[in-house]
Amino acid sequence: MSQLLTHLNFLLLLLLSCVFPSSFLAFNYPLVGLVACGPHQIHAFTQFKNEFDTRACNHNESLNGVWCDNSTGAISKLRLRACLSGTLKSNSRLFQFHQLRYLDLSHNNFTASSIPSNFGMLNKLEVLLLSYNCFFGQVPSSFSNLSMLSVLGISDNELTGSFSFMRKLHKLTTLDVSYNHFSGTLNPNSSLFELHHLTYLVLASNNFTSSSLPYEFGNLNKLEFLDITSNSFFGQVPPTISNLTQLTELHLLSNDLTGSLPLVQNLTKLSILRLYDNHFSGIIPPSLFTMPFLSCLDLSVNNLSGSIEVSNFSSLSRLENLYLGKNHFEGKILEPISKLVNLKVLDLSFLKTSYPIDLGLLSSLKSLLLLDISGDWISQASLSLDSYIPSTLEALRLTDCNINEFPNILKTLRNLEYIALSNNRISGKIPEWLWSLPRLSSVFITNNSLTGFEGSSQVLVNSSVKTLGLDGNKLEGALPHPPLSINYFSAASNRFGGDIPLSICNRSSLVILILSYNNFTGPVPTCVNNFLILNLRNNSLEGTIPDKFYADTPLGSLDIGYNRLTGKLPRSLLNCSALQFLSADHNGINDTFPFFLKALPKLQVLILRSNNFYGPISHLNKGPLGFPELRIFEIASNKFTGSLPPDFFVNWKASSLTMNENKGPYMVYQKDVYGYYYVSFLDKIDLQYKGLSMEQERVLTFSATIDFSGNRFEGEIPESIGLLKALIALNLSNNAFTGHIPLSLSNLMKIESLDLSCNQLSGTIPNGLGTLSFLAYINVSHNQLNGEIPQGTQITGQPKSSFEGNARLCGLPLEERCFVTNTPPSQQPKEKEEDEEEELVLNWKDVAIGYGIGMLLGLAIAQLIASYKPKWLICLIKCGNR
Repeated sequence: MSQLLTHLNFLLLLLLSCVFPSSFLAFNYPLVGLVACGPHQIHAFTQFKNEFDTRACNHNESLNGVWCDNSTGAISKLRLRACLSGTLKSNSRLFQFHQLRYLDLSHNNFTASSIPSNFGMLNKLEVLLLSYNCFFGQVPSSFSNLSMLSVLGISDNELTGSFSFMRKLHKLTTLDVSYNHFSGTLNPNSSLFELHHLTYLVLASNNFTSSSLPYEFGNLNKLEFLDITSNSFFGQVPPTISNLTQLTELHLLSNDLTGSLPLVQNLTKLSILRLYDNHFSGIIPPSLFTMPFLSCLDLSVNNLSGSIEVSNFSSLSRLENLYLGKNHFEGKILEPISKLVNLKVLDLSFLKTSYPIDLGLLSSLKSLLLLDISGDWISQASLSLDSYIPSTLEALRLTDCNINEFPNILKTLRNLEYIALSNNRISGKIPEWLWSLPRLSSVFITNNSLTGFEGSSQVLVNSSVKTLGLDGNKLEGALPHPPLSINYFSAASNRFGGDIPLSICNRSSLVILILSYNNFTGPVPTCVNNFLILNLRNNSLEGTIPDKFYADTPLGSLDIGYNRLTGKLPRSLLNCSALQFLSADHNGINDTFPFFLKALPKLQVLILRSNNFYGPISHLNKGPLGFPELRIFEIASNKFTGSLPPDFFVNWKASSLTMNENKGPYMVYQKDVYGYYYVSFLDKIDLQYKGLSMEQERVLTFSATIDFSGNRFEGEIPESIGLLKALIALNLSNNAFTGHIPLSLSNLMKIESLDLSCNQLSGTIPNGLGTLSFLAYINVSHNQLNGEIPQGTQITGQPKSSFEGNARLCGLPLEERCFVTNTPPSQQPKEKEEDEEEELVLNWKDVAIGYGIGMLLGLAIAQLIASYKPKWLICLIKCGNR
């Protein structure tokens, strides 16, 4: 995506230099005294600026500015990127700049809202950029008024709907709508295919209904750049793709495309072809390797087979980057590839072939910089000779290769900057010579059986390594002092012990520190303020959390769960405006609910399970909670009390929306210089899910979950819970909730796990729960429910234990059946009826006498219990702490 944005920015710079010969006014320079801008325009711009918090603008003075037309004095260009905070309202002064021809408001911190329809008033716009702004909803139909528009960028928002807004935008040459939620089918009549002047089109990562690629793409014959990545398109690529003879880049990644590789041989200007992660089959046409300008070819993760053949014209090939991994080739592989002498990047990872591999053939690739031969198809024996790997290599990946000792060949690769040896069987110690490689920057040796480090630890300290991954080994003893230039250090799931070294706090460039699942003791480092990501989960750390989170700290993720920490949550966390993930579960923290955290604008995950938190979680037991971005809320097994007001869940905006599963908001992927990604955040979270306590993979955190179980909550469950349409798991068990099961739960169409057991709920089970197609687990046992259990596939498939402990509940899967009879009573002789009536009266007298005595005794016992035990404890006595 960064490559696409760079390409787009370059095009826009060219456009600006050619189209707009007018005066320039830097944003943070004084606005008065400049002849080109009229006084009324200066005043209007000042008013517009005052609608927002513009403190960030001073840090972007080289990017932002205002341009005014020399002849009219009207503002014609406005560029304010990563600069404005607040709400872009429909009555903004922006919409009075009717002479605007260029407007760039991308990367701002606008409060989530829809795009104002008043943009349609700026009908002289030629360039409009609104990317990265949290806009949601449909693009206003008023956009069709922008008939002069040639460049439109609205990527990376939460926009929905179809493309009807572009029906009259016939002058568009550049369109980027990627990373949104546009949906529907791209049918032949789509207004998209009426844009015959398009040269740059990006549709990547949307929600288009699964369909084949329309033949009408071939009508856009001026396209130079086309990207439809991650859109569930299936079937064969239409032959009309060969009409796009001006294409220089074609990106069809991560769809469900099938059949032979698309016919691109006559696209003679093509420089980049990326078909990664589809279902293409058949052979690779030899002519593909010798296309005149093709420099990057990515065919990895498909079902390609047959032998690889390179024509006799291979000397004409300009291929520099070739990705063939995860396919099923036959015959010799490296021999034909060795003819592509200009190769710089070669990815042969996880190929499925039984043919012997001779790495010596790679010696002809004198320009090779990156080699990925990961996968168990290559053996350690193939790495024994120095001549097998070109000394020019800067990056080498040998993951999943069944290597059982550290390859000494690396010692000769003096240009090596990146090395990945993860997921092998390497044992022993990490050799001292590794840290002496002069250009080494990134090292990943995760998931092996390494036990320690050779030589002096000072060699590691003085190395040039900036990114170091040692997770999943058997490293023990004290944690070595990291390199002075380190910025990413991960040593999770080892056996390190003792205190975390103080030298960690002396590494000014270290922003990501992951030391989870070790045996560290002692305190949390005092430099918690330094990190972007800090993960110390599952150690034996003691003491309190340092209250040293200073203003503007960059902290985005803090995980200190499963330690022995006590005290209170630091109030200085309020300064962590970038915080998205906070987990302090399974400690001994003794505090009230941290209402102060609701001021954090980006907080999406809050996990406080199994501590000693106490008191209410609603101010004065009224009003919404006030965490609008919260998606994961885990406060189970504490001592929280009180009731939840009816509107408690009203302002949970993030959980009430359908979320884009391609963009985990608190997942941070780091990309190294060679294009490989690695996850920087915590891999798992602890969650009560489907009746089990387990550590869930982070894929679950793309949706919303709530767990209030094991507390002392009372009162009714708010109907506003039904607003949280993204919920996949809700656990309110082991409390003292009363009243009916909310009917609004039937609105939670994505819910997979629902646990309301061990409360004091009454009434019937809502019939709507039987219609929830994703509901895999439901537990309403040990309440006071009555009536018939709703019948539906998801309900009747549950075990009896999910409904037990409700004396008046009947129907499957319980054995108690619900009987309803309409048979009229049989005629009885009159005398017999009178005898039965007399007997019935006598029986009721006996019952009344017994009932009166029982009532007196029951009230006395109830009063005694109530004087010592609140409702939540009665519930625990009845159900146990399950």
